[in-house]
Amino acid sequence: MTVRIELTLLMAMLPIATAMAAPAGRTCHLPGAEEALRCFNVTVPLDYNKPGKTIVVHATVAPAYREAARADPLFVLAGGPGQAGSDILPVIDAAFRRVRATRDIVLIDQRGTGLSGKLDCKSPPDIDTMSEEQLDAEVRRCIEKIGAPYDRYTTDAAARDIEKVRVALGYRQINLWGGSYGTRLGQHYARLYPANVRTLILDGVAAPDQIIPAGGRDAQAALETTFRQCESDAACKRAFPALRSEFASLSAKLDKGPLTLTMADPRTTAVRPVQISSRRFAATVHRVLYAQPDAHSLPFLVHSAYNGRWEPFVARSNRDTDFSADGSMSGPLYLAVVCAEDYPLLTPELAAADTRGSFLGAPLASQLAALCPVINVRPVRYPAPTVIAAPVLMLSGAQDPVTPPRRAVSAARWMKASQHLVVPNGGHIVSTLGCVPRLLREFLDQPGRPVQGDCVNEIPAPTFQLDAAGPQP
Repeated sequence: MTVRIELTLLMAMLPIATAMAAPAGRTCHLPGAEEALRCFNVTVPLDYNKPGKTIVVHATVAPAYREAARADPLFVLAGGPGQAGSDILPVIDAAFRRVRATRDIVLIDQRGTGLSGKLDCKSPPDIDTMSEEQLDAEVRRCIEKIGAPYDRYTTDAAARDIEKVRVALGYRQINLWGGSYGTRLGQHYARLYPANVRTLILDGVAAPDQIIPAGGRDAQAALETTFRQCESDAACKRAFPALRSEFASLSAKLDKGPLTLTMADPRTTAVRPVQISSRRFAATVHRVLYAQPDAHSLPFLVHSAYNGRWEPFVARSNRDTDFSADGSMSGPLYLAVVCAEDYPLLTPELAAADTRGSFLGAPLASQLAALCPVINVRPVRYPAPTVIAAPVLMLSGAQDPVTPPRRAVSAARWMKASQHLVVPNGGHIVSTLGCVPRLLREFLDQPGRPVQGDCVNEIPAPTFQLDAAGPQP
């Protein structure tokens, strides 16, 4: 597959603004970063329509390496919704080291995440062995225990918080990088404050009309790609010749009811019962498909489970089931946003069409139907999107199970000057892969020029895992 570049309009490079004097902040050492960074707490209104009560939003600044830094920083918006900028600090080196040579990197903890008053509860010690009913009951207890005004935690409020941070830190024009849900937030900010946005980089683009829970079609397409890649790889095909039928057999068995196993817990080695439900199976497969190295372990996980050895699958599943404060994602914040902005648009007809023929089925929609009344937020209907004038670089992984390239194509209809790079061997979020970090710097330096992105075709696919020893060398 060749890289696809969509350039709707070339714009001249915007003039460089002079930075205003910014507060010094405080020196901080945060998990995920070896060096000392600068931390800022910015007070913002809890409700922008009713000034009075306030909350604090946290921002982490990795200062530019050069003293003569450019005045336009890169603001980094994490995904989810529910992930904080301080949760993804390793991305500073992995994706933005070249950018940081000349620009500050600013990571914002969206309200309700990370160090911005995270909405969450500590996980019970037996979370990995709880049934779906017990997990949902635990989430309901958590929501009620926090008791936050969840309808104040919208994308619109988060975008207005970004503006408060920009002003407090003394920046004029800024560049925005958003990943996954962060692309929705970045686009919303650009429409609210167009004069303050120099450029946008959107990785794993969520289109304005995308409904987050309606992901069955995209998930199934990514699964089919993984199956085809295994079938075309001699070693994978030889190791797992019946992969499709084994996956179908597991899915059919779990559709009839949960499977209860007695096994050594992958974390503690204690022998105890573990329940594998259809929802847990589908959710784990979905998450595995996000990153290509994980996706190429899926045949091994499926084959092992089919043959009664569920330990590798359960170990992988345990990585993604934590709603707690010791995990990175805020489950209640996710629900606050999705239940207000997405779930009201998920009609029965859309849900049926989206899940038809997809392994993802209807578990997520049914879970939201049970939990959204508990979070108790009013539906939020945003106006039709306006055109974004600032230059935009969109990045997609061809094998993304959540925001595949078609979503970026849809988003581009509302952009005046967009470029779109597709990484053939990429999954969900590709900014850290191969030559992409260099391309980010080139785009930010000269956003009016086409990005020469043929190098993304050289990013190799990871090898398949064939046994417990790990991926092939």
